[in-house]
Amino acid sequence: MAAYSLIPVKVPLVRTRYRTIKTKLPVPASLPLFRALGKAEPRSMMGQPPVVWHKADNFTVYDKWGNRWIDWSSGVLITNAGHGAREIRDAIISKVKQGLIATYVFVHEDRARLVKELQSIAPDPANYQAFILSTGSEATENCIKLSKTYGMEKGGARKKYMVSFVNAFHGRTMGAQLAGGMSKQKAWLGESDRSFVQVPFPDGFKNPDTSFDLFLKSLDDQGVAYDDIAGVMSESYQGVGPDFLPVEYAQKLEAFCHEHDIVLTMDEVQAGFGRTGKMFCFEHYGIKPDLIACGKGISSSLPLSAVIGRRDIMGLYAPGSMTSTHSASPLSVAASLVSIALLKKRHLVRNAARLGDVLLPELQRIRAKHPAALGCVTGKGLVAGIQVVRPGTREPDPETALAINVKCFQKGLLMFAPVGIAGECIKIAPPLSITEDALREGIRVLDEACDEVLGSGR
Repeated sequence: MAAYSLIPVKVPLVRTRYRTIKTKLPVPASLPLFRALGKAEPRSMMGQPPVVWHKADNFTVYDKWGNRWIDWSSGVLITNAGHGAREIRDAIISKVKQGLIATYVFVHEDRARLVKELQSIAPDPANYQAFILSTGSEATENCIKLSKTYGMEKGGARKKYMVSFVNAFHGRTMGAQLAGGMSKQKAWLGESDRSFVQVPFPDGFKNPDTSFDLFLKSLDDQGVAYDDIAGVMSESYQGVGPDFLPVEYAQKLEAFCHEHDIVLTMDEVQAGFGRTGKMFCFEHYGIKPDLIACGKGISSSLPLSAVIGRRDIMGLYAPGSMTSTHSASPLSVAASLVSIALLKKRHLVRNAARLGDVLLPELQRIRAKHPAALGCVTGKGLVAGIQVVRPGTREPDPETALAINVKCFQKGLLMFAPVGIAGECIKIAPPLSITEDALREGIRVLDEACDEVLGSGR
């Protein structure tokens, strides 16, 4: 996969309301830090645009040499309520001053407040519960554990299969990667657990067949009896796009799971807490999952994740047998309570929906200028992606995607490295607090970058 250069380049100076570029990039004075990290850390920790973050405020990121970027990364879809919100910082500081910074799973008051809040936003609050963990991978791992345990309770050892989707990403731990749908990420596993099976995801571009019949045929081809399935797990949108389920497909999937008593998990780690213009992305589909994996934007800051799910499934394990060392860490919980409150108070979910109606047509306009190289545009709310392809094909073009990403970086628009099955997708995910004029300024930068890399148009 293509990589970022650490050779400083003289770039045009930028000074606008939201962007400032005044040095070579990467900043020459930052190179000793990158070299030191290269000696002390594994290379897996590198791979993002070569900027040393010094401060992040709302929807802008600063280095210590006077450069400033509009942030279209939200960290990695974390800071839904904006970077460094004063109310979140105050809540964390207050908890530190209280003298409570670690609790394991001993009870504290904020934990009770947060699980009640999560329960209140569940599809059926009276019949759902929530518990708190640390990372998205932990959340999906626990969803797998609960699904398989429920299957054994209902159907014995035969009801064991966990069905997920090709190109899915559910985390980097072992169970999450068994459920993942990218073979390169699972090579280290050697022989896979055959109770984990994948079926094509109906994205409509990488896989043009969006019929639910393909789901059933794929199971039949792999010899998986429907009543032997314990759980089905899908990202509410696949992070490689974002790629969304067709509404009819999602509803047929829900009906299929109900018919065969299968636990349906929607992985909302990337998608939840307003990102798509609804509190949860699955709400766009009109479905009610049995389990919901949450993370990232749940706190807009510190590590926190959660599982929200049906009371009968969540109660399968005895006290002390489904926890985590930093479950409900007081600092993270305090941050999450305030972050969710800010989403509501500042109408940030509504803002994401409104600005999605600005962003998507503009991205389609940019794509129309370069139809041979920009294969498709997808998105909802304030998450979107452009698939960069070899001209006239659907074959990924990661080198060109990176070139566009770098050009944006040099102009003061920051995104994380291109994603997708081969690094071909330019992913757009600003904080939900971004203003319309800042969003439009970022769109102009992307437009310029595409013109400069791909040519000025057809």
